[in-house]
Amino acid sequence: MSPAPELPSVDEALGRMAEVLKPLLPQKPIMIGIHTGGAWVAAGLHRQLGLKEPLGTLDISFYRDDFTRIGLNPQVRASTLPVDIDGRHIILVDDVLHTGRTIRAAMNEIFDYGRPASVTLAVLIERDGRELPIEATAVGAHLKLKPRQQVKLLGPEKLELKIQESGT
Repeated sequence: MSPAPELPSVDEALGRMAEVLKPLLPQKPIMIGIHTGGAWVAAGLHRQLGLKEPLGTLDISFYRDDFTRIGLNPQVRASTLPVDIDGRHIILVDDVLHTGRTIRAAMNEIFDYGRPASVTLAVLIERDGRELPIEATAVGAHLKLKPRQQVKLLGPEKLELKIQESGT
């Protein structure tokens, strides 16, 4: 078994993401984090960027395309969008972009709330294995992982990345 790739510092990755997102600030964007890890990452970015609008969160459990196969997530949380999103610019935040299916589900849910002017995707980690044509604008770090490896974000007090081997 080859060694796992070196993981970036979460703080450094957040800093890279914030730099890419700063030009969007004149648009007064709304930031929305996907539960759970994406909401943690969004909270850090929200602070770094000094956004005035409250942070929104999404739980995409009912929007997943594998819902019938894997069942309901036992930790379903309420989605919270504290402001009207119609015509607004949104920064959608997640912890890991892998297949693109989580982002697709999040966008479906967002559009159930209204029609935003734009959606910009920001992810802490982007890895290979995309199944859908979804690309992040702001990326903290890119990782090449083996198919059985997963990167997990641990938190929320102190955010830390960890690589895990999945079962067969």
